[in-house]
Amino acid sequence: MSKIVGIDLGTTNSLVATVDSGIPLVIADVGGARLTPSVVWFPAAGQPPVVGAEANRVRLIRPAETAYSVKRFMGRRAADVTPEELAVTYPVNITGNGPVTLPVHGKNWTPEEISAEVLKKLRVVAEAYFGEAVTRAVITVPAYFNDAQRNATKKAGELAGFTVERILNEPTAAALAYGLDKLKERAKIAVYDLGGGTFDLSILELTEGVFQVLATNGNTRLGGDDLDRRLVEFLIEKITVSGGPNLGAGATSQSAAVPGKAMAQRSRIREAAELAKIRLSTETQVEISLPFLTPDFSFTITLTRAELENLTRDIIGRTRTHCLRALADAKLEAAALDQVILVGGQTRMPLVRQFVSDLFGCAEFAETRGALRLGSDYHQASGPQLNTSQNPDEAVALGAAIQAEILSGGFKNVLLLDVTPLSLGIETFGGLMNVLIPRNSTIPVKAGEMFTTAVDQQRSMLIHVLQGERERAKDNWSLGKFILEFAPLPRGLARVGVQFEIDANGILHALARDIQTGHERIVEMKSAVDVADEAVQQMVEESVEHAFTDLAARRWIEAKLKANEVLTATRNALTACAEDTEVAYREKIQTAMGEVTAALGTEAGNEAGDLKRLQAAIAALDEITKPLAELLMDRAMEALLRKRGLLQ
Repeated sequence: MSKIVGIDLGTTNSLVATVDSGIPLVIADVGGARLTPSVVWFPAAGQPPVVGAEANRVRLIRPAETAYSVKRFMGRRAADVTPEELAVTYPVNITGNGPVTLPVHGKNWTPEEISAEVLKKLRVVAEAYFGEAVTRAVITVPAYFNDAQRNATKKAGELAGFTVERILNEPTAAALAYGLDKLKERAKIAVYDLGGGTFDLSILELTEGVFQVLATNGNTRLGGDDLDRRLVEFLIEKITVSGGPNLGAGATSQSAAVPGKAMAQRSRIREAAELAKIRLSTETQVEISLPFLTPDFSFTITLTRAELENLTRDIIGRTRTHCLRALADAKLEAAALDQVILVGGQTRMPLVRQFVSDLFGCAEFAETRGALRLGSDYHQASGPQLNTSQNPDEAVALGAAIQAEILSGGFKNVLLLDVTPLSLGIETFGGLMNVLIPRNSTIPVKAGEMFTTAVDQQRSMLIHVLQGERERAKDNWSLGKFILEFAPLPRGLARVGVQFEIDANGILHALARDIQTGHERIVEMKSAVDVADEAVQQMVEESVEHAFTDLAARRWIEAKLKANEVLTATRNALTACAEDTEVAYREKIQTAMGEVTAALGTEAGNEAGDLKRLQAAIAALDEITKPLAELLMDRAMEALLRKRGLLQ
């Protein structure tokens, strides 16, 4: 009999998971990625669809041929689709009252067929892992999915070659992944699941080791996509006001409403908006840059976390009614809950976590900032515990794998899963720690990230592996160092992939690979799990004690790095444009540069300097050099046109 795998068929990303030697794990593809974007690109007619990360990259340049977020259309009729849901970059056929279809290259694809392509990709990933055919699966759906949507999901699985052993509610799967079957009898749990396209709030009660759903409420048309759309329309408005192209805020994907060029531009804006939203879960502000949105227009804007929260607060607030209805249906007060668990990538957003905490009257919880990862360490006071100890992107898939193992006859006796006691990461430029594997990640686990060089013609990169919860590298434990050599390139062009893998025995394997040449080094470190409880406790306590000073130090270092980059870029620009700028203007720039340099000089020893002064000086220099940047951009455009023979 084939192995049964667990699958989370998501709106934004999909995952396949299994249980190996009693340990649930998400299966990574050949590139080490555990999340497969639920994106399908249809090349020319007759060619097979492309799925996942590659399709997601193509979406930017072939938006009309690339389908994403189709889960929202599963089991839906055309008459039920709202105008907001049509704000995608590919055509959607909603004529009549039949099923929704997506016309591409002369063929009308159903959402089930497109989802089947994603599932086929996951099947290939699973078969590569097991080395044999995989034909059985447990597939999860939102608890609020109706029969038509559940049947559509099952049909997608069958089209992908699976025998669908069970359609499992996502909140039940999440509760299994969190290990909540170990709670006291009659324990009550709320699962707040906000994903890319759907939301539901489910209340479960544990009875003799079985989860019973007391109530569920939700919205299959509410999720992270709505936040992306709100931010896209905000950016489009700013672009229009700045003299850029009028892309028609609120326009749908229908070809008659949005020309191909505008659709491609909206696709670029959407990608930038989504990336900014993700970064603002761990950063307080980001720069959104869209160079050459048209041949003669580029756009840059700084977006703060507060601005994003103000833009999207009402969307998050729409989940409130569903939560209250679920509580009322279960005939419970929020205080009667034992835990509230968060599921879905959108719950990483600090605004969401604070909203849920306030709504359910949760005990105080430690907010995760930067490399400060406190996992499930909470200061329990009153009310239910807000539990964020699991990866919100992976919890549902892991729960599906546990259910699959139960159906296979495994897990007769529940096993204790080992976890990483402290976060693991590497030292980055400026002496900061960049976390790759957060504290309390279930092992085995694999994670990676791409890095680049900070110095021109750099020939090697020192990989310094760290363990701990502090912001600065020097405050964490060093597990080892090794060097990866590569060909010298200008700053920022080299690409080095760093991947950590902790095996079932708790041994850390660190890999660094030069993406351009494929040259790599793999180093086995000491156990990343075998750490004395007292040492772990001390590290966590220190991270809490120094949280504010550590965060201030990180902000200063990041601002300092940015200041030096801006100063270098400005000096180079002044040299390049010396003949085309007036003396008075150059003197103004020199004065602004002097203020940045003076602000940098406020640093005392290893302590942070005057951050507000430095940030203000950088902002002033950015503002005064805008004409200089435009001059450089004009020169670059002129050179490009000459290269293409379009300008004599």
